[in-house]
Amino acid sequence: MAVVPGTPPGAEDFLAVSPGKSFLLDESDPSDVDEGLLDDLELNPFDGLPYSSRFYELLKQREKLPIWKTKYVFLESLVRNQIVVVSGGAKCGKSSQIPQWCAEYCLSVHNQHGTVICTQVQKQTAVWLAMRVADEMDVNIGHEVGYMVPFENCCSNETILRYCTDDMLLREMMSNPLLSCYGVLVIDDIYERSVSSDVLLAFLKNILLARPGLKIVLITPPELSDKLVTYYGGVPLIEVECSHSMEVVYAPGIQRDPFLAAIRLLFEIHHSQEKGDIVVFLACEQEIRKAFEMIHQESLHMNPALGELHPIPIYPHHSLPYYMPYDGLAHSGTDRGRNVVLTSSRGESLVWISNVHFVIDIGLERRKVYNTRIRAESVITQPISKVQAEMRKQILVSGPAGKMFCLYPEEVTQTEMKTLLTPKVQESNLTSMVLFLKRMDIAGLGHCEFINGPDPESLMQALEDLDYLAALDNDGNLSEFGIIMSEFPLDPQLSKSILAACEFDCVDEMLTLAAMVTAPSCFLDSPINDDAAKLSSRMKFLHPAGDHFTLINIHREYNQMRRSNFRPCIIERWCQDHLLNYSALEMACVIREELLDIMKRLELPVSEPAVGTDENILNIKKSLLSGYFMQIARDVDGLGNYIMLIHKQVGQLHPNSGYCLNHIFPEWVLFHEFSVADRSCIRIATEISPELFMQMVPQYYFSNLPPSESKEILEKVLVCRTNIATLEGPPENQGKATEEEETSSASEQRCLIQ
Repeated sequence: MAVVPGTPPGAEDFLAVSPGKSFLLDESDPSDVDEGLLDDLELNPFDGLPYSSRFYELLKQREKLPIWKTKYVFLESLVRNQIVVVSGGAKCGKSSQIPQWCAEYCLSVHNQHGTVICTQVQKQTAVWLAMRVADEMDVNIGHEVGYMVPFENCCSNETILRYCTDDMLLREMMSNPLLSCYGVLVIDDIYERSVSSDVLLAFLKNILLARPGLKIVLITPPELSDKLVTYYGGVPLIEVECSHSMEVVYAPGIQRDPFLAAIRLLFEIHHSQEKGDIVVFLACEQEIRKAFEMIHQESLHMNPALGELHPIPIYPHHSLPYYMPYDGLAHSGTDRGRNVVLTSSRGESLVWISNVHFVIDIGLERRKVYNTRIRAESVITQPISKVQAEMRKQILVSGPAGKMFCLYPEEVTQTEMKTLLTPKVQESNLTSMVLFLKRMDIAGLGHCEFINGPDPESLMQALEDLDYLAALDNDGNLSEFGIIMSEFPLDPQLSKSILAACEFDCVDEMLTLAAMVTAPSCFLDSPINDDAAKLSSRMKFLHPAGDHFTLINIHREYNQMRRSNFRPCIIERWCQDHLLNYSALEMACVIREELLDIMKRLELPVSEPAVGTDENILNIKKSLLSGYFMQIARDVDGLGNYIMLIHKQVGQLHPNSGYCLNHIFPEWVLFHEFSVADRSCIRIATEISPELFMQMVPQYYFSNLPPSESKEILEKVLVCRTNIATLEGPPENQGKATEEEETSSASEQRCLIQ
């Protein structure tokens, strides 16, 4: 067989060997193989142990997947080319089989260029795929196959195939820019167009030039394949043919309330007693929660003869774990009941139940889009994309049993749905991305060509914000301070607050705060949505200084229970009694431990906890202001209507805020998050004084604030501070002090702790 120049040693044998003699290209009947060869085939080449009976059972299932027909063509293309694009529909086996074949390729060339890593956008998908593939390969999870997701690493030195989130691979690039430990990179979930995936795709062009032995596999739906082939210069394309038949029923007109229409249809299907699980695609997380409660309540009054309904909420991009094994729940398809999976946009790849006979799709998504003008996320409702609509159809079992109910007219597909999702680089806050790009510039990989260019206004604002945070030097390059900030897997503002805490001697408390605001919200809604019930359950945690301190109290109390070795069931019950989310608090503990490890690795000081003293409270506020001075609001009417300092948008405190529960509205607050939705909300707020703000804010940031009543108040504070400083200083130094204060505003005051 002719071999293409540059083919790795050993690859000739990999391709030339008879399919019946290779575990890699097993396409022949085992009965045609000599008995002596069968003895060799019974050993798993990845761990050297005999295959179990389950391996052969799963192998029969794998061979029925549409992707299996392309195995030899794919492996041959992988040997002969540096980059391969694989195009296919959902549920054809791409995400599970291709990484396994890449692992077989690496094994055949003795891992001379490294092992295999496969990226996913969502944490849940990476974990589930790793567990599924380890089962199919007949190896142990965490050994030959593992996963790396935020704040969890289940890999070892023996791991030959790793699943990870795309942002984790980017973080690895900061210490290993050319990803030299990997021989094959498999980039999956490209259709979601996350910021991390687009950045990774852009950097691959540079990495491929620097590493001729590296192989890249791009997994994509058909709608995006041509664009990727062109972007990388006419690379090979392997198309997977998927024959999928189902009955599709469209609504005759636009639904007045698509959510209620979906719930009514769900119960109609269940009352018809047709067999099979149901998947319902809703617009947002709030609708998922609402549907879950409605199904749960209705089930209590339902005729037992109909069977039980088992609602399963799946929140895409949610970092909390939930139980959904890849082969479905134990009662799936049995007489014990019917699964009803409730999910939303981006949840298509998270549905692993194999007995889905009905899909209900409202055709809408509610997504967050970053608004550079107000420096906040706006929530918009819009039709899903055509690629999402097609993926939802392919979740169904094939044949007459599968029925797809689209609660929108068929013409909407052509007139209102875009073909692909909008890239997140065009509608996200890019501060973290720009910080990463600046970090890569140090490694010589700063220049990258995006498939779709980021929003220019967002890029400029990100650079401006990093400058305010002292992450950039006078030449616009990453400063030493910025390099340290980039080491933390956090928003740059939060990283800055942690580093500020090193000077203000409150690192322990800031690490706790960082963990609590990074994890999902620890608060649960009251079953009756009663503020009095919330106040009663949380009274012991509320801190008069603000919500940030309340979060510290909650974490301290929860951590004390963990250290007291209470059984998990007791801790969970305690959380329920106080309307707290057990899983979120557990994740906060994990996040805090990783942040502490980073502090130790960077040899940064970690102070002892000192919550309770006035000095400590002041220091925590100073640390928060060092990072979040751009997120200040003022109550303009004494009724809790806050106007943002950097624009004229008005918001109210979130109902979970301690201030809101106590009906106390401080005049000035620092907040963690502001979102423009049905009700513009300020989430996690703490009272600050104008004097403290003026002490901590970079003066060149303050001078750039637009004119407003709030700015006039702060200017008076600044004049007052200047006058007091002048009166307190010696007469002979008054003029000199004033001059120094004016000339240092653009440099020394850029960062008080730099």
